[in-house]
Amino acid sequence: MSKQSGRGRVAGLPEWDRCAVMGVVNVTPDSFSDGGRWFDTAAAVKHGLALVEEGADLVDVGGESTRPGATRVDEAEELRRVIPVVRGLASEGVTVSVDTMRACVAEQALAAGARLVNDVSGGLADPAMIPVVAHAGAPFVVMHWRGFLEGGNVRGVYADVVAEVIDELHARVDAVLAGGISPDRVVVDPGLGFSKDAEHDLVLLSHLDRLLGLGHPLLVAASRKRFLGRVLAGPGGAPPPARERDAATAAVSALAAHAGAWAVRVHEVRATADAVRVARAVEGARTDSARAADNGAEGAR
Repeated sequence: MSKQSGRGRVAGLPEWDRCAVMGVVNVTPDSFSDGGRWFDTAAAVKHGLALVEEGADLVDVGGESTRPGATRVDEAEELRRVIPVVRGLASEGVTVSVDTMRACVAEQALAAGARLVNDVSGGLADPAMIPVVAHAGAPFVVMHWRGFLEGGNVRGVYADVVAEVIDELHARVDAVLAGGISPDRVVVDPGLGFSKDAEHDLVLLSHLDRLLGLGHPLLVAASRKRFLGRVLAGPGGAPPPARERDAATAAVSALAAHAGAWAVRVHEVRATADAVRVARAVEGARTDSARAADNGAEGAR
């Protein structure tokens, strides 16, 4: 099976011939990367449309920061932030994902036109989430999660981070399937930066092939995260600010696309959109070359 065919498609969403690009719209005042920039509904919708112009295939709208130490907003405030933006983007024909841990927000976002639910808790934060998504027949992102991060890096201790993340994701996927979500609508996400140190994130990125062994499309969300800051800083250096990590993000996007990821989730779209298209062109050239070699060998027989 080629990486391209192994990338998989997600029922209920468009099918792309390469790794998809998911642009991020944070309708929050306190996200680690761009908090407050798109807090106004009109500005958030305009930004989402700009991401599509730059090459985003779908747009992920979230109203609650999940950075370490962030305080949760209440449900009414999350709804106020998210639903008008989802509705505005969906009305413009954008494929919208909603980034939420609350079943009520997911339900109303789907009713407003969202087509995918991206839950960083994988359904653990709200027991009603899986029934809501199953009833709607929506695709669902199951991320590796070990708890809320108000206290910092919660339970980020691993003997073998790849094996443990795979085992925990496998158990979570089983629970999601048992709850009625169709297997062809499940996406998995290793949860880079969530209860993980920089070394854990890098090791996971180096073993995306094993995560693909779970048998579901893979979402990689590395954009601007702390581990990239650590890599760029080097030994003893100060990490650059989040918005100065976009070139590094595009590099990870190219690696993830080459490995067979279904989608990458990024704040700055243009560089990553270019990166995944180059990765696809290289895959295509390799496939064409292998086919030509096979045809030549067959003709020589």
